[in-house]
Amino acid sequence: MLKHLLSAAALLASSLTLSVGYAESLPSLDNTKPWSIRMIESEMTRFPEAWQIDWDEKPQWDYVHGLNLLAITEVYKKTKNPDYLRYVEGYYDMLVNEDGSIKTYVKEKYNIDMVNPGRVLFFLYETTGNVKYKKAADTLRAQLDTHPRTAQGGFWHKKRYPHQMWLDGLYMGAPFYAEYIVKYGDMSELDDVFLQFELIEENLYDEDTGLPRHGWDASKQQKWADSETGLSDNHWSRALGWYAMALVDVLAIVPTDHPKTPWLNARFQSFIDAALKYQDVSGNWYQVTDKGDLNGNYLEASGTAMITYAIAKGVELKFLPAKYKKYAQKGFSGLVDQMISVKPDSNVITLENVCRVAGLGGSPYRDGSFEYYLSEPIRPNDAKGVGPFIMAAHFLDQ
Repeated sequence: MLKHLLSAAALLASSLTLSVGYAESLPSLDNTKPWSIRMIESEMTRFPEAWQIDWDEKPQWDYVHGLNLLAITEVYKKTKNPDYLRYVEGYYDMLVNEDGSIKTYVKEKYNIDMVNPGRVLFFLYETTGNVKYKKAADTLRAQLDTHPRTAQGGFWHKKRYPHQMWLDGLYMGAPFYAEYIVKYGDMSELDDVFLQFELIEENLYDEDTGLPRHGWDASKQQKWADSETGLSDNHWSRALGWYAMALVDVLAIVPTDHPKTPWLNARFQSFIDAALKYQDVSGNWYQVTDKGDLNGNYLEASGTAMITYAIAKGVELKFLPAKYKKYAQKGFSGLVDQMISVKPDSNVITLENVCRVAGLGGSPYRDGSFEYYLSEPIRPNDAKGVGPFIMAAHFLDQ
């Protein structure tokens, strides 16, 4: 871990010294600006080139870049700041070839995470008219035609995680899939998008909490999976956050008059109602959502930011009643009050208390226990917290 941090620090120092561009062209960071802009400009200071996001050492097609650049894109739509557009374009132009092929992307891995960065391609194609972005979207859409599925039709999280659906995967695949269909496809295919949510609702819920667990193994073979239900043991707040964002983002894309939209909207509100039972008095959510009273559990920034964003957007788009806005405001206040630090000499802001990563299975094996979720490293400014913070701020600090 120390070696990784030192390497990341060296990369950042080198980038700040040698890069000619974004860090130098940014205005002085202004602590009176909205939090969304303060975080974007802080990220662009930390990572002068977008491929460096999350301390990457070389350009790669990755979901965390898609997450953060989608957030920046949404703020760009309001501000029209050309620095933001150049920053986003810089990443995609580095990785997307003229024929629509994507550098470092390997379809045959069937990793649902790699579909997520495609969401920005729609915006870039519509903004620039460059057909390579549409071709790249076609490339990612083709993955879903042959992506492995459970017997009921749910996309596997990854080829190397057979028969498994994780909450994370709904965010990674469903919004892109829905938007591609609405813009370019056959509207009847939306039934397949709704199916992914139907399978989560059918198979992953815990009756005691009213919330879905992190993962489900349809084959019931994994050591982390219950032998009768196939469910993992715990609720992880970031997984719940991924699912909350998937729900609200798909609702924002699909037609309101689709026969299954009211069902999805009702499930979204039920999900939020259940999640609110576990919102701490501070406004934040715990790493292991429903076990805040257990020793070692901690308030975690990314899950909080994701759920806060989902509520705020849900209210803005009228998928939730207006009275829910106070819960989003409480969540955002908790983030700002407890998870944000400010560097005095530059006003660069940092998001603290972000779990770096968590999953199920793999090597070394992740057993999904309470103790496992607490064992994963915590680090500041992890991209999986920063992007949702920007999106939550976008709806709440206007």
